Amino acid sequence: MPATVLARQSETVDQIAARCYDGDTSMVAAILEANPGLAALGALLPHGTAVILPERVAPTQTRISLWD
Repeated sequence: MPATVLARQSETVDQIAARCYDGDTSMVAAILEANPGLAALGALLPHGTAVILPERVAPTQTRISLWD
């Protein structure tokens, strides 16, 4: 279930991702996708902007074997 956080004063989407996903900023694209119109607010989000945080999906890893 997605969570919602409020942007702090002059916070960027990258900073929100780092704060809420333990320093991982790879979720920025997913945050922008979950929040239509968020990018239109500019690089520095207004204080108190509600941001929906999508659930983190574990990346899939492909195992390659030389003898398959």
